[in-house]
Amino acid sequence: MPTRRSIVVSASEDRLENLIQERLKPGADKKTIDERIWDLFGEEWCVMFTDLSGFSRGVAKFGIIHFLQTIFEAERLLIPVIEDHDGILLKVEGDSFLVIFRNPKKAIQSAISMQRVLKTYNTDKPDEEKVLLCVGLGFGRMLRIGDTDVFGAEVNAASKLGEDTADAWEILVTEAVKVRADGMPDVSFDPIKDVPPGAEKAYTTRYAL
Repeated sequence: MPTRRSIVVSASEDRLENLIQERLKPGADKKTIDERIWDLFGEEWCVMFTDLSGFSRGVAKFGIIHFLQTIFEAERLLIPVIEDHDGILLKVEGDSFLVIFRNPKKAIQSAISMQRVLKTYNTDKPDEEKVLLCVGLGFGRMLRIGDTDVFGAEVNAASKLGEDTADAWEILVTEAVKVRADGMPDVSFDPIKDVPPGAEKAYTTRYAL
């Protein structure tokens, strides 16, 4: 399976690179090439970016081993929750996850479950060992390159919400996510002022821990 996956990813990246090279040529029909790229790689997903609150400050204060311990614990606790909600973990970079879901409601349910798991985990932990999660969600058509990465306006918006805007325990979503999640029991949304590029509006999710 790892060999097959590497072949698939490589084929996707090679095809995209070839089309980009065509697009760079003088006189290239960029509109047609762009349509080919979207036909090949365009898919509709809900994308999740997570970040750990106060992580950089913790590293500076407690050192690299503490940094690694927190990452290992976050992965141990949260990856099973993502899988239980049919999420696909594409990438882990430092203290951040990039995850995609077909169903925006499952993405929100996953985010809430992740926060609840961490609330239980943090109950008897000293402050420096608590794992505090920030989440950003976007939804829409994006370019998916194998199982390694996604690109698009909603991807950028979710990244900004999860990694820069959200505080601990917050689940921030774009307008596109909210529209598809309205009616979920025990979940509501309040607008926020800090709307990232690529999103029409943004909201914080109200939920019970």
